Amino acid sequence: MTKIWVLDTETKGTGAEMVPLEKVLERRPARSLRPEFVGPRTERPDEPVPAPEKEPYRFRVVDVMTRRVLAEDADPRTTVELLGGLRSVVDVEVSVWDAERHGWRMLTLGEQKRLWDLRRPRSDRV
Repeated sequence: MTKIWVLDTETKGTGAEMVPLEKVLERRPARSLRPEFVGPRTERPDEPVPAPEKEPYRFRVVDVMTRRVLAEDADPRTTVELLGGLRSVVDVEVSVWDAERHGWRMLTLGEQKRLWDLRRPRSDRV
């Protein structure tokens, strides 16, 4: 009969060594040889928290030259209509209300250009 050799890792400080399987089985109690079954978790996962409703965008438009507020708390449609009457995207500063910071955040030039592209100049209106 051939011997089955296993790697014994229970040695202290000397590292692992190859020993016959019978030697390892003699050292362990019989109950540890039985496989253990771990059942599924009985507790239920936390219910997902619904995302808070997102507030509609609110804009503030300020004339760059005069610093006069052209629109305050304007909805997107009103803001786009107001931009339709302006000559250039750089004539105004457009800010959006940031609810997390509780203050106005000025739009980047790219964001302002996206709003600008939505407008229709006054000459195109019917």
